[in-house]
Amino acid sequence: MGRGKIVIRRIDNSTSRQVTFSKRRNGLLKKAKELAILCDAEVGVMIFSSTGKLYDFASSSMKSVIDRYNKSKEHCQLGSSVSEIKFWQREAAMLRQQLHNLQESHRKMMGEELSGLTVKDLQNLENQLEISLRGVRMKKDQLLMDEIQELNQKGNLIQQENVELYKKVNLICQENKELKKKVYGTKDENETNRNSVLTNGLSIGEDLHVPVNLQLSQPQQQHYKAPSGTTKLGLQLH
Repeated sequence: MGRGKIVIRRIDNSTSRQVTFSKRRNGLLKKAKELAILCDAEVGVMIFSSTGKLYDFASSSMKSVIDRYNKSKEHCQLGSSVSEIKFWQREAAMLRQQLHNLQESHRKMMGEELSGLTVKDLQNLENQLEISLRGVRMKKDQLLMDEIQELNQKGNLIQQENVELYKKVNLICQENKELKKKVYGTKDENETNRNSVLTNGLSIGEDLHVPVNLQLSQPQQQHYKAPSGTTKLGLQLH
């Protein structure tokens, strides 16, 4: 039977972990040494254990390997920066050319700098302008139609509101007529009743305007005998 697949994860048991570290460290250093000898490669390996102990191997010297690594990394970074600069320079040049072409086309459409164009070029330019003008007119007509439709809708709403208001006004006028009939009918009845009532032989209407005068006078002779020694006073209306 073959060996089962090992799950790559941290070993919880400290003894097993230490044994595995020692075996794999030795195997890695052995493979690095074989790679340097067989392929004439400059190899440098550094390993730190969990306790901080260093294990290393270098085909020449660790210092030379590290120096070569730093120089190579700086060169790669510089080469990457140079490549990026060249890329953006090409992009900028291409954008400048596009801008120049657009400006030239705009000037031609405005009727400027046409001296170097042939009859065919002028005909193509005229066709482009006619197509553009047709599109502009279509867009303008569409906007005008939309505005007219919107105004018609608003007019219909206003007309409906006017009809509703007219109905309300007619209803209010009808209510006012009915109230007027009720008020004036009651007033006529009250006027008739007031003129028919008499108080002390005079109508109410006449009493309102007749002046009243009061004065003292001697009382008229009565059919009964008044007691002696008393003063007789009377009040008459004139």
